[in-house]
Amino acid sequence: MEKKQSNRLTEQHKKTQGVVGIFGEEAHQHDTDVFRNSCVVKNRLEEEFQTLSFRYRRDIAKKEINEALQKVDPCLGQTLYVDNARIIPDGGIIEVKDDNAQWRVILVSEAKHQGKDIENIRKGRLVGKNSDQDLMVAGNAIERSHKNISEMANFMLSESYFPYVLFLEGSNFLTHDITIERPDGRKVTLTYNNGALNRLDRLTAANYGMPLNTNLCKNKFVSCNGRSIMLQAASIYTQCDGERWNQDEMTGIMLEVAKTSLQMLGKDLFKQITKNISSI
Repeated sequence: MEKKQSNRLTEQHKKTQGVVGIFGEEAHQHDTDVFRNSCVVKNRLEEEFQTLSFRYRRDIAKKEINEALQKVDPCLGQTLYVDNARIIPDGGIIEVKDDNAQWRVILVSEAKHQGKDIENIRKGRLVGKNSDQDLMVAGNAIERSHKNISEMANFMLSESYFPYVLFLEGSNFLTHDITIERPDGRKVTLTYNNGALNRLDRLTAANYGMPLNTNLCKNKFVSCNGRSIMLQAASIYTQCDGERWNQDEMTGIMLEVAKTSLQMLGKDLFKQITKNISSI
């Protein structure tokens, strides 16, 4: 079964000339949207906090992640097999320079689009092997998000906040039932808790099963067997109706998370913030 699926993806990759063909134009557009919004967020932060220095970068090298882990404990960050290995979140990384001239991450954003059932139904398209189904069984492409989240959690292990935002859109991420009408008038109901359709449960390990559409940037500390454990939870946002994200809404969420990071870094930005206040 796995071999057949691998062959099918390989052939599709050849025909469509790359990743965009396999994962769809909508997924590519979603990635582009979050990248553009990251640039908007950086510009707005620079306008609002003029005494602070911000930078944007597209990726983080695995080597740098290992170095950050070694600062926490020398036994960490010891293995690296590919020197140029790196993670590349769709929206990139925004950082601020602290009072010690160190760059600190304040926002990491990623976007995943999966599930074209709503669009297909509205256009009257039938899917499946014999083109006789309303719904397509969901894929597993979004599970790759866990790698980037885990790597950034490693990179930020010494911080008390985790500004990773994951935006989901598409019919595989519904949180309630919705009914769509076909061109011929027939109505099709997408059931949110259908295991063949919904893929949210494959991502909520990244936020410890806490609520979606919630800013979880501040790390949560829980007590277990007399010990305090720090949880780094990704903030996962989904379009509950399966529609496209509104760009202003997406930007607003990203700004909120970035400002939460700045709040958590307040004592390390004190000199620069004080300068800004005294100049008013």
